[in-house]
Amino acid sequence: MKSDDRRENSIKQDNDNFIMLPTVDVCFKALMNNPKVRKGFVAAILRKEPETVRETVLLPTELTQEYPEDKLGILDVRVMLEDGSQIDMEMQVAYFAYWDARVLFYLSKMFSEQLKKGEAYGTLKKCIHVSILDFVYFPEDEECCRTISFCDEKTGKRYTDLMEIQILELKKLPADVKSGDDLINWMRFFGGKTRKEFAAMAKTDEYIDEAFKELKKLSADDRAKYEYEARERAIRDYNSQMSSALMQGRQQGMKQGIEQGIKQGIEQGMKDVVEKLSGKGMSQEEIAALLDISVEEVKRLR
Repeated sequence: MKSDDRRENSIKQDNDNFIMLPTVDVCFKALMNNPKVRKGFVAAILRKEPETVRETVLLPTELTQEYPEDKLGILDVRVMLEDGSQIDMEMQVAYFAYWDARVLFYLSKMFSEQLKKGEAYGTLKKCIHVSILDFVYFPEDEECCRTISFCDEKTGKRYTDLMEIQILELKKLPADVKSGDDLINWMRFFGGKTRKEFAAMAKTDEYIDEAFKELKKLSADDRAKYEYEARERAIRDYNSQMSSALMQGRQQGMKQGIEQGIKQGIEQGMKDVVEKLSGKGMSQEEIAALLDISVEEVKRLR
């Protein structure tokens, strides 16, 4: 076989094996454009049977770049259900400063935007924010998915169910534990890294199977692949810049700390010398002359 033929076969094999990862937000958002996939995941979030979720409508969203810390922008998926309640879903692959405050801000904004002028508070519907994180946010425990709501601190009684946050930490999924929980199964699918893993999860549920089919279709689409790779580069570059800035900050802080330590050490040494010389009965003028400093400096050191 000629070298050109081998190269072409190698490229074709790489293209055949290529699969997008749902942890890249453009891929996740594209998956949620499929009504059946969206229905299956929404049902898992609500802990309902998919057949009971009659309608899920995608609401328009755009890259969030309203604030300086949102340099990269985060793609989200916003869904309205038949009863008017809303779910906002975000995929995030790296730690995001003030993530908790950001989530609260946009959840509150989603909730308050429902109310039009003159409408009663009773018309407000439930709003849920779902953070799918490919990093550990709560290192103090091994819970991979949690629901957060307003509760009384003493009694634990829920104050209201109109606002809710769900945090899904993909990195905490046990590798060897099988679960019949639909939400856990979806988390396993989203956290997959190979075709083999996606194919295995597709066998567990018809809605996840639909997601796998959609994933294969997206991965074979040249335009979708280009957008995916561009987004992946942008995320990688952003994370690299943040890491570089953090490292430079640490190095600068270490340098300043060493300089400050040396300065403080010299200062303390001079104080000790002045104190010992004073103890031997030397005058301030004599000490100043001996150490080649001013009398005022001797006074300060004492």
